[in-house]
Amino acid sequence: MELRQLEYFLAICRELHFTRAAEKLGIAQPSLSQQIRLLEHEMGTPLFDRIGKKIALTEAGGLLQTHALHVFHELAQARAAIGELQGLKRGALKIGALQAAASDLLPPALAKFHARYPTIELSVQAARTSDIVDLLIRNELDLGIIMRAGMAEDMEAFETIPLYREELVFVVPLGHPLTDRQALPLEALQDTPAILFPASYVLRQLLVEACVKLGFEPRPVLETTSTEAVLRLVATGLGISMVPASAIRSSDGAAIRAIPVEGAALTTEIALIYRKHKHLCAASRAFIHELNAAVKERSGT
Repeated sequence: MELRQLEYFLAICRELHFTRAAEKLGIAQPSLSQQIRLLEHEMGTPLFDRIGKKIALTEAGGLLQTHALHVFHELAQARAAIGELQGLKRGALKIGALQAAASDLLPPALAKFHARYPTIELSVQAARTSDIVDLLIRNELDLGIIMRAGMAEDMEAFETIPLYREELVFVVPLGHPLTDRQALPLEALQDTPAILFPASYVLRQLLVEACVKLGFEPRPVLETTSTEAVLRLVATGLGISMVPASAIRSSDGAAIRAIPVEGAALTTEIALIYRKHKHLCAASRAFIHELNAAVKERSGT
């Protein structure tokens, strides 16, 4: 068995499609199929069920996927440990972050980190919490910045560093009848057209949980996965929304106004996470230092 074959196997596990996996790998589809046939021959059992053009992992394929992920995780650990011998002169750091954090919190930390360690390659992927968790588990990210609400069951596999609490605020278009209000009750989402994140998003789940306690569930006129799109749509007058307060700071002067929630603030914890038992390389430790400094500067402490 070759590592290349395991790499090909995991690519197909991600795509569940030979042609798409071959495109992602940059190889011809017949070559990919041949390598998988060789791997299946060595394993002595099919790894995929082929149903027409669709494929699915067999039970044996699922077991191999689990162990293959561990293999590549250990290899990454070895590379990181060996990379320590080079100090911070080379290497790469892959970070996943919520959209609001990627545009508000990360830029100053990234800028200072790059100025001090210009030869470290940085990669930032903006994504929702569940996707960041999945990418960390698959060892495709080194660090993640997530919203912890509703994620307690998934946190056992991670070390967690709390960063700050994020307040959710209403956002309304300028000129809207609610614009001059000093605070708005959550019930405003019951009576006013709203633009919200999809139901699979942690922020939406947090919001729905709070609204259900008041006897209703918000029914948006439109859903979108992009914070920037939410703010732009609100600015057009299509509806109101609720977003992290940090998103307003990076809204580039859109024709909107942030309004606090009436009564008890609706908040969630933003945290940095990484896999337990993962070798935290020098680059990761240095970046966490810069991130904590950015959090303190952000809060004025």
